Amino acid sequence: MQTLSIKPSEVKKNWVLIDAKDLVLGRLASIVANRLRGKHKALYTPHVDCGDYIVIVNAEKIHLTGNKLVDKKFYWHTGYAGGIKERAVGQILAGKHPERVVKKAIERMVPRGPLGRQIMSNLKVYVGPNHPHAAQNPEVLNVAELNRKNVRSI
Repeated sequence: MQTLSIKPSEVKKNWVLIDAKDLVLGRLASIVANRLRGKHKALYTPHVDCGDYIVIVNAEKIHLTGNKLVDKKFYWHTGYAGGIKERAVGQILAGKHPERVVKKAIERMVPRGPLGRQIMSNLKVYVGPNHPHAAQNPEVLNVAELNRKNVRSI
């Protein structure tokens, strides 16, 4: 029996809608990263973008366990000497672009390089419950039902 290796023209991509309200960030990110790669499909091929398009809504209502809102920091460098900057996850979630926390968590779980950038272009993250992809008829994936630990209620 031979191993099947599909070509990019043979890939069938679906649209998936995920509501991130009250979900734990890391658990959501790992599920989404696997779906973006296409690892949930029988015809998974590592060097081909065979994953689905994923739309995540309510990204500002994500939960983090423990003290990660205060302790977890994102770092970046301005390019100038001594220009290292940091911001806590709680500050980002309370700021202008809370969807960046979800996007960055997923981005760090997909491979780096050209394939990873192509895979990340299939991810759409929105702050509120509205999204402009209703015409694609995305199927709803209820991540909360997959495991009881995926939901964090306070």
